[in-house]
Parts: sequence; structure tokens; C-alpha cells
Amino acid sequence: MRILHTGDWHLGRTLEGRSRQKEQEQFIDELVEIADSAQADLILMAGDVYDSVNPPAAAEQLFYDAAARLTAGGRPLVVISGNHDQPERVASVSPLVLRQGITLVGMPTSQPVTVNAVRTGETAKIAALPYPSEARLGELLAGESGEEELRLAYSARVGKLMKLLGREFTPQTVNLAMSHIYVLGGVESDSERPIQVGGAYTVDPSALSCGAQYTALGHLHRAQRVKGDGMIRYSGSPLAYSFSEAGQAKSVTLIDVVPGGEPVFEEIYLRCGRPLVNWRSSGGLEEVYRWLDEGRDASAFIDLELRLTEAMSMNDIQRLRKSREGIIHIRPVYPQMELELEEISRSRMPVQELFRKFYQRQTGGAEPEESLIKLFLELAEEEDRRQPEEGEVN
Repeated sequence: MRILHTGDWHLGRTLEGRSRQKEQEQFIDELVEIADSAQADLILMAGDVYDSVNPPAAAEQLFYDAAARLTAGGRPLVVISGNHDQPERVASVSPLVLRQGITLVGMPTSQPVTVNAVRTGETAKIAALPYPSEARLGELLAGESGEEELRLAYSARVGKLMKLLGREFTPQTVNLAMSHIYVLGGVESDSERPIQVGGAYTVDPSALSCGAQYTALGHLHRAQRVKGDGMIRYSGSPLAYSFSEAGQAKSVTLIDVVPGGEPVFEEIYLRCGRPLVNWRSSGGLEEVYRWLDEGRDASAFIDLELRLTEAMSMNDIQRLRKSREGIIHIRPVYPQMELELEEISRSRMPVQELFRKFYQRQTGGAEPEESLIKLFLELAEEEDRRQPEEGEVN
């Protein structure tokens, strides 16, 4: 059986107000082309169909169009909801589409999904677990567990449910699992809305040991394999949705597997989508305009940081934005600011006090408002979270 694994479409998502609708339409066209040319027998969509619980009508229409095209000819499609999705919305059209081979699983359930491949005649059993919130896990397991069991760690409860879902696996079927979770050891990026608090919502890979030959995961936007029993993979998102994903090659995963056999996977890289790039200029505005004149990264969205000795005017900023519509962020960095940041890193004084002194020095003694200090601290924390991403490689 040949399986196409995808996820994290985030239909309806924008980038700082810029629509990604056209890029998402191009992705659906490419996905259908891949599914047809590879003769995929089954499509697994591992959650985050939409970017919000109340997606725009155009996003819903694109999903329905994609589902119809992917299942043309009787190919099954199984979709689970992610943490961005409204589960009831994802599953609401199930009565209309089930006979077309489209299975939509909105809420966690203890019943696995069974599908048949038209081309090979093989049967697949799928332990499909949509994003399992703490509340949903408690409701689902309450009837089968005592109070002591309900107090088990989140990961253990996920593991209990996965084993329930895998109870119908047989040697004669292709046995698969699919979920939208954060598995310990996976590499994050900024565009995933966190589903774990202090590590409480992370899942140990051992929790996924339910007998599946292949486990298709969603939530993390970088395509990657996770250590554990069988083959466990995140397909990643089809588009780069934040600048922490700059430079990532986006893909979908194609798996070949037979009952009782080891899966063989191929990562199929996507052509669609505008790249996200980080520009770091030490030569000021003159260097940036030279890059623009040269047509550098002509189709990309750009995060621009430039080092300047004189303050930028509003006219400078407006001119830059008019020069290239893809420029999203403009962050000037001044030598004095860099010196102050070095002081912060070396000093034992609380960060907010150093910022207060810096502000007073720059403004001739004015006192910063508490809301401004709070904003600075939030930005500093966000930058700290992003630092490990910058040095990572695929």
C-alpha cells in the first residue's frame, strides 16, 4: 500500500496581514498532482486543516475542493483535527462525505479507522488520534479508568488511548497510527502554537507504541523523524509560516508498506510557496537598495535587519516598503543599542532596570511607561526562544 502523509495546512493563515491563499491553492494543486502521479492508495492528513477555529469561507472551500480532488477514483482520505482546528467544524460534514471515502475525525475516540485501498485491495487499520487536550482525554477515559488512572501523566494517558486504538491491528492489515501531538525530541519553530505547558503536554515516544508500522504526526512544521517503535515521522507544513522556518525545504512524505513489512519512505519536496528569508545588512540602506536592484530573493517574504549609524526616518521606512512588497519586518540596529545589549548580557542587574537606564539615557531622563517595559521584556523573551532555531540545520 502506498500512503501519502501530509499535515499542518493552516488554511486561512496570513503573514503579518499578507494573504497566503494563492500559495495554499498552489500547494493543493501540487499535492493532487503528487498523489495521482505516485498512485497513492491512501492520504493521511495529520491535523491543523485550518489556522483558526473560525476560518474564512475561502479556506473552507479550499479544503472541500482538496478533499474532493484527492479522493477522485475512490482513494481514501483520513483527516484528524489539530490544536488550531475546531473539532466539530472539521467533522461536521462527515455524513455527506463518508461514502466518498473521506473520513473526518474531529474528537478523540477509542475506535480505529478502517479503509480499503482500491488499487491493491489491501486493508489499513488506522489508530487516528486528533489533538488530545487534557479535558478530552479525561472525558474519553473516564468510563474505562478509575480515579487513580485519570491522574496519570498526560503522556501515559495518550499511550493508553493509542493502545486502545491499536487493538484491531492484525498481521493481515497495514497497521498505521496518526496524531497531532508534540513528541519529546521533536524540533519546534515559532509558527506552531504551543500545545504543551512546561512540558506537561509533551508525549514520550514510547506512548506511541501501539503496534503501528508507520506513525504519521502533525504539529511540528519541520519534516523530521522521531525515535521510537516502528517509523514515526512529522511530515511538516507545506509552506513556511514564520521566519523561524526560513531556509527549510518543505515536503510531503510517501510511504510504501505491506502487511507485516517494514515501511519505506520518500520525502517529496514541494515547489509551491514563497520562500521566507532573513536579510542581515551591515552596509546600511545603500546595501539593501543594491540587493533590491539586483533582484535578490525576488519572490520572497523578507525579514530585514540593518545596522545603521543614523536613525531611520519614516520616509526611509516607507520608501523601503514601496520598493518591495515582500518586505515584512524592518529592524534597524544602532551601535549604541548593541553596546547596551552587550552590557545587559554581562550585567547581573535585572533586565528591566537596564532597559530603564538605557531609556533614560536616550531620552534625556524620561521615565519609560510600565507598558513599554513590559513590551520590551516580552520581545526579549521571544528573541531568547528563537535563538536555538537560528543555528539549526535540517
